[in-house]
Amino acid sequence: MFTSERLPLAVRYTELLATEGVVRGLIGPREAPRLWDRHILNSAVLAEAVPADASVCDIGTGAGLPGLVLAIARPDVRITLVEPLLRRTTFLSEVVDELGLTHVTVRRGRAEDLHGVETFDVVTSRAVAPLERLLGWSMPLVAPTGAMVAMKGQSATEEIAGAGSLLGWWRCATPEVLELGVGIVSPPTTAVRVSWADPSQIGWPLAPDSRKRRSSRSRRSTK
Repeated sequence: MFTSERLPLAVRYTELLATEGVVRGLIGPREAPRLWDRHILNSAVLAEAVPADASVCDIGTGAGLPGLVLAIARPDVRITLVEPLLRRTTFLSEVVDELGLTHVTVRRGRAEDLHGVETFDVVTSRAVAPLERLLGWSMPLVAPTGAMVAMKGQSATEEIAGAGSLLGWWRCATPEVLELGVGIVSPPTTAVRVSWADPSQIGWPLAPDSRKRRSSRSRRSTK
């Protein structure tokens, strides 16, 4: 999952998580001994679902999982880490600088702050929220030919069923359940991939054109 050139970066990031990450309350003390199995390798296999030279947005990245791990494993992708808490973005920026990850951008804020501003080939997240809520945060950031790839556990199928009506409302294609890292990590990492049903007919409430129309109507109504 890591080339010989990139492995030292993964080792150093893990060391920082186990030390500074614990001290700053980003990782629980009990997680430190199992960082590799439960977090690092689990996140690294996400690379299987990311096309070459893609732009990636990791929303609610926390201490950088899975975004920073992906950045270490895949220097070809451009990654934006989105996180609202200052203590976390401070840590992320320090790690990015120390490891020389020039293809990573740290943004303090919420996913909604980028709606109508940027789109990405892949929008990912790990243990952030149920699929129903993730759709509203992630899909406005997904490029016409891109996809949301949310890391999930055994609840993936249930979450897809529960989000059925919203998937239709967002004009999404039928979600795919991906098993990543088969034969590499045990158990494999489960992810849900959601793309647009028709890339030429993307519509969402906060799209730039929609906001302009609403703003125009609002100004007319106040005259």
